[in-house]
Amino acid sequence: MIKKLTLPLKKEDIANLRAGESVTLTGELYTARDAAHKRFYEMLQNGEELPIDVNNQTIYYVGPAPAKPSMVIGPCGPTSSYRMDKYTPILLDMGLSAMIGKGERSDEVIASIVKNKAVYFATIGGAAALISKSVEKDEPICFSDLGTEAVHKYTVKDFPCIVAIDSLGNDVYKR
Repeated sequence: MIKKLTLPLKKEDIANLRAGESVTLTGELYTARDAAHKRFYEMLQNGEELPIDVNNQTIYYVGPAPAKPSMVIGPCGPTSSYRMDKYTPILLDMGLSAMIGKGERSDEVIASIVKNKAVYFATIGGAAALISKSVEKDEPICFSDLGTEAVHKYTVKDFPCIVAIDSLGNDVYKR
């Protein structure tokens, strides 16, 4: 059975998710990859405010390809999440609710997911064109100088994911 969830996620929704469950997400989420995460981290280290409020938000680790005519976005498959691990705990401490990517996370990130009652979703690697059909709107937000790694806000409908690490620390990659 696929659970249909609305973004932003409610704490009770996150608490009821279990590793291995299939979900679809509908609502708004942010995109950010390696370079954007590094910039977020540096801004926080310098006492600056982030250009987005991550509290109760979802970040998708993606750098999309250019859109074809009549498409909202080009192929937008997930990036390997471990590359954001250095920067993730501080964002979770700021209230980030969920992340979407692919692959395993570090023990430090898993501990921070549990501490902050968050969730990590995995989505389909290698099916970027299919995933792009779930994106209904793409709005550039900041760091346009980073090109495909700029931060965007997507409006998604029935975005397919699997709960990879739930709020209790159960991890599909470590079964």
